[in-house]
Amino acid sequence: MDRKKNMWILAVLFVLLSVWGCGEGRDVIYLETDETQVIKAETESQEDTVFADTEAISESEDNQTGMCYVYVCGAVTSPGVYVLKEGSRVYEAIALAGGMTENAGKDGLNQAEPIEDGQMIRVPTKEETLESPEGMTHGTDCEDSRIDLNRATAEELMTLPGVGQSKADSIIRYRMEHGGFSAVEEIMNVEGIKEGVFNRIKDNIKVK
Repeated sequence: MDRKKNMWILAVLFVLLSVWGCGEGRDVIYLETDETQVIKAETESQEDTVFADTEAISESEDNQTGMCYVYVCGAVTSPGVYVLKEGSRVYEAIALAGGMTENAGKDGLNQAEPIEDGQMIRVPTKEETLESPEGMTHGTDCEDSRIDLNRATAEELMTLPGVGQSKADSIIRYRMEHGGFSAVEEIMNVEGIKEGVFNRIKDNIKVK
């Protein structure tokens, strides 16, 4: 009797050990219910949104770099502020403004000149072109059309090659702080104006 009882106990232990041993190393299987499917779908949707937002921000940052804002006015069809890629030329800005009018003095403006951010591009009229070799009147005497650094307005300064709104404001601020310019070379002390810009404008400026 004891022998049969012991064999029965051993058999039960064997079965239990077999079941426990077979369970080791197996992956736990979860039954997917409607509720878990909803949670899974919402999680995937949130991940997609995060990736989409990141891509949109990256694209927006790319669009903001390397762009120039210029003000095109004068003898053009649609004066206004236009955005162009860095390195664009004056003629491209004029094209965005609808092109020149019939009264435009085409020879009074260097259309091949590169644009700069904040630059004002003023297309002169035929009359203005005849009045000044540069196609502009700068508020100076008839014999000398160069711009006086100590008297010129911001609009007049922005007619100089490579001088936009920010540089014109810096020139005016400098002359107010230092009591005017004593020589044209002194303009290289103005923030943003170095030898390269000076060489482009030195023949168009003067100091009285």
